[in-house]
Amino acid sequence: MIRVNLLPQRRGPRTAPQASQRWLLVTLGVVIVQVVVLFWFHQTQVEELDELTRRNNVLQQQINDIKKLVSNHDEIKAALAVLRAREDAIAKLQAGRSGPTAVLLELAQILTPGKGPTADPDKLAQLRKENPLAVYNPSWDTRRLWMTSYIESDRTVRIEGLARDGTDVYELAQRLKLSEYFHDVQLLPGKKENNKTEKIELVSFALQLKVRY
Repeated sequence: MIRVNLLPQRRGPRTAPQASQRWLLVTLGVVIVQVVVLFWFHQTQVEELDELTRRNNVLQQQINDIKKLVSNHDEIKAALAVLRAREDAIAKLQAGRSGPTAVLLELAQILTPGKGPTADPDKLAQLRKENPLAVYNPSWDTRRLWMTSYIESDRTVRIEGLARDGTDVYELAQRLKLSEYFHDVQLLPGKKENNKTEKIELVSFALQLKVRY
C-alpha cells in the first residue's frame, strides 16, 4: 500500500545564500581596501619620483654651471692677473706721489722749533722712563742746524748739512731714529769748517738713512 502525506511540511531556514552574500561583501571590501592602499602607495612613489627628479635637475644645473666656470678658468686667471697688475701699478703711483711728500713734511716738522718727530706717545714715554737720553730734546733750537743736500735713491736717503756743533747733529739723528718715517739712521764722518763771513766754527755732517712709505 502506498501512503501519501498531503499535510504541509515545515521547512528550515535557507542560510546558504545569505552566507554567500556576506562572503561576497567581505571579499569586495578587501579588494576595495587593496585598491585604495595600492593607489596611495602609487601616489607616494610618484611624489618621491618627482622630488628626486627635481633634485637631479638642480644638481645637473649646478654641474653645468661648474663646467662653464672650469671651461673659462684660464680666461678668468688671465683677467685677474691683468687686474692685479693694474692695481699694483696704481698703488706704486700713489705711493710715489704721497710717500716722498709725506717724508719731506716729516723732515720739515722735525726741523721746526717746538715740534718733533711723528712717534707713538706711549713708546716715547717708555723710552723717557728707561733712558732720558734716548728721546729727543723738545727745547732744542732747530736754527742751529740746516741742511744743504737731500738725495734719495731706492728709499735710501743721504742728508748733508752744517751745524753749530756735534750735539746738534746728534739731536737730529735722534729725532730721525724716533720718527715713524725713517729707520736705519747712520751718522757718516764729518769735519769742522770755518765760516769766514761770520767768523764762527761749524760742523759739516752727513747722514744715511732709509724711509718708510
